[in-house]
Amino acid sequence: MLRLALIQLSVGANKAENVKKACSMVKEAASKGAKLIALPECFNSPYGTQYFKEYSENIPGPTTQSLAQVAKECQVYLVGGSIPESLNDQCYNTCSVFSPTGAMIGKYQKMHLFDIDVPGKIRFQESEVLTGGKNLLSFKIGNFKIGVGICYDIRFAELAQIYASQGCDLLLYPGAFNMTTGPAHWELLQRARAMDNQLYVAAVSPARDENATYIAWGHSTIVSPWGDVMETMDEKEGIIYANLDAQKPKEIRQNIPIRYQRRSDIYEGCKLKEVAPIINYNMHVD
Repeated sequence: MLRLALIQLSVGANKAENVKKACSMVKEAASKGAKLIALPECFNSPYGTQYFKEYSENIPGPTTQSLAQVAKECQVYLVGGSIPESLNDQCYNTCSVFSPTGAMIGKYQKMHLFDIDVPGKIRFQESEVLTGGKNLLSFKIGNFKIGVGICYDIRFAELAQIYASQGCDLLLYPGAFNMTTGPAHWELLQRARAMDNQLYVAAVSPARDENATYIAWGHSTIVSPWGDVMETMDEKEGIIYANLDAQKPKEIRQNIPIRYQRRSDIYEGCKLKEVAPIINYNMHVD
């Protein structure tokens, strides 16, 4: 069993205080047996294009050094949510992952940038400030292989499919859905990615702050490979836990072997040409 903890952190304007509280909650989760702990997207800064450059820092840097230290102290694997990263005059939304030795396993830069415009509700354009990443990140804990995405990445089934094809058993998405997309899609997307790929999916959000310029939905959630919600929470700050069984994804993949039933011969052909005519049936009803 792998004991997972998701930390739904209340994020304020003070970077040092955000990091200090995050480390304190990591220690709390570790004291309750968690071996893999995840923080939310933009856990050291307010979320917004107006904040990314102001709060950005190098990796390694002050925030990631604190994460490395607490991972080593607590002897846990730590998925460090995300922070605004400054690199080569560009700004990225970056997740760093640490081992129980305090070593940085790797980092993942958000690949799909959150550019949306829902008239009358929300407009947000991460690409005005951020640069999208190009590399995937996965790592192993015993028999578990974990893939990492960030927030908007969860909408892209192709990314999850690649991770699944590489043997991942769990996908972790630090994210910050809002009050428009959150109620509609947050849980739905997690269950869809879990069911389609027959693996665990966990998404960890900041706690909701009604006074923030960007109001997060919250509701951090852990979903099973069957598509069931194992654990979830409301919008407030807190921690949820789940014990993940490495055999569960394997059992489901064996019982419903869709990985071996895909008609890639047809799918690939469809990219090049129309392999069969589309027939439109018109039914006459008296």
